[in-house]
Amino acid sequence: MATKKKELKTIKIFDTTLRDGEQSPGASMNIEEKLRIARQLQKLKVDVIEAGFPIASEGDFEAVKRVAQEIKGPEIAGLCRANSKDIDRGWEALQYAGEKGRIHTFIATSDIHMKYKLKMKPSEVLDAAVQAVKRARSYTPNVEFSCEDAVRTDLKFMAEVVAAVIDAGATTVNIPDTVGYTIPFEYFNIIRYLKENVANVEQAIISVHCHNDLGLSVANSIAAVQAGAGQVECTINGIGERAGNCSLEEFVMSLRTRSDILPFKTNVATEYLTPASRLLTTVTGIVVQPNKAIVGANAFAHEAGIHQHGVLMEKSTYEIMTPESVGLKENLLVLGKHSGRHAFKKRLEELGYDLDDENLNKAFERFKALADLKKEVFDEDLEAIVVDEVMRSTDQYKLTHITVSCGSCAVATATVQMEIDGKLVRTAELGDGPVDATYKAIRKLAKSKAKLLQYNVGSITGGTDAQGEVSVRLSEGDKTVTGRGSSTDIIEASAKAYIHALNRLHFKTARVAESL
Repeated sequence: MATKKKELKTIKIFDTTLRDGEQSPGASMNIEEKLRIARQLQKLKVDVIEAGFPIASEGDFEAVKRVAQEIKGPEIAGLCRANSKDIDRGWEALQYAGEKGRIHTFIATSDIHMKYKLKMKPSEVLDAAVQAVKRARSYTPNVEFSCEDAVRTDLKFMAEVVAAVIDAGATTVNIPDTVGYTIPFEYFNIIRYLKENVANVEQAIISVHCHNDLGLSVANSIAAVQAGAGQVECTINGIGERAGNCSLEEFVMSLRTRSDILPFKTNVATEYLTPASRLLTTVTGIVVQPNKAIVGANAFAHEAGIHQHGVLMEKSTYEIMTPESVGLKENLLVLGKHSGRHAFKKRLEELGYDLDDENLNKAFERFKALADLKKEVFDEDLEAIVVDEVMRSTDQYKLTHITVSCGSCAVATATVQMEIDGKLVRTAELGDGPVDATYKAIRKLAKSKAKLLQYNVGSITGGTDAQGEVSVRLSEGDKTVTGRGSSTDIIEASAKAYIHALNRLHFKTARVAESL
């Protein structure tokens, strides 16, 4: 007699790449960039997209509003502090999502936060939490409440808060590890305590939101669902404040790969995980380390002879999942100089880029020019083209021309021409080398005082005709950003990376000004 397969419980995936992920140093996104990520999250079929913090600035408000208006399928959430002003502003943006709009309100419940940050008594925090949920319920039945710093909160008090906010109408209650402090065994017990000691707990979904300060965010999230949590909050590539958040791709593939002992599943279309990871890297400039699980460059690479032999004989000897299951194509060669516009457009769509006719034409012209220089054009090359030709089309600073002269017996000289606010400007500078001279010229034209913290150079693909990719990290005042640039000329790539970072600094400065 055949054994009946155990039914798997579906865990909701709440993606906060656009909110908590964007708080990662250097990861600020403009509205169009947020929409690109949101469209990819829609393809991934995440259950909830947290689109931003509507009251933080006009830019954040507009981003949440646009995502609520344009993205169909997932619920759209906006984060709000536990006060009427935040909640009213939040719904003003979220209303366009209708019944899919979710107000996510929060207040800290730990002793340390109540005493030093809020300067409120527990009874005052409890009352604020209840009133916030009631205010949110006046707009929508889809309300989530978070006990900020839950892991360091007294369990009896947290149980009281959870019961009260559920009575007030919260349909999801989040128990976040805000500072990445807990370990799996402890977190399991916290969730289990609430499940066993809150009388009305089954009237709401228990959610978890883990930070990665101790490298345990995915493990803690798994422990939480084992204890009864029904929603996990995470980000693409695990980006987020400090050491980041629970990695969406790692958590989802953990459940899928170990469904033999983890009776859970998600609705995520895993074949879009790698495209989502690459798109986020393209947008933010934050590179995924090669040994990153699931989406890192080495995730399916085998160098040891024993491993190579085993994989050639039977992939399952050393691979616990297939590259195809996470959207990684074994043959990365996509297009060449004879490829047409239709094939080009189709491959871009597969990679997560839906371009209008004008931007498609610009990208296709660049592709043809690159194909004349390279024998083989890879997915990574296409992504670099989209970044340069489309994503940065509205930048304040644009590189229009660069000429460099250098040699072992000559002083490096760089002549740079840029477009700044629609006006062409040009200058020449000497330097210790071609990159130093180029950066001096760019700084002079942009009148920038930014400090270069990091400069990295690599190749996008293999071969001497490969595009070079440069990433830089700049800081000015209390703001830090990353920038990326690519070209078959490494000096041009260096210039593009620096200018990309300057544009991010400009955007970040403007957004801070909006919030004042």
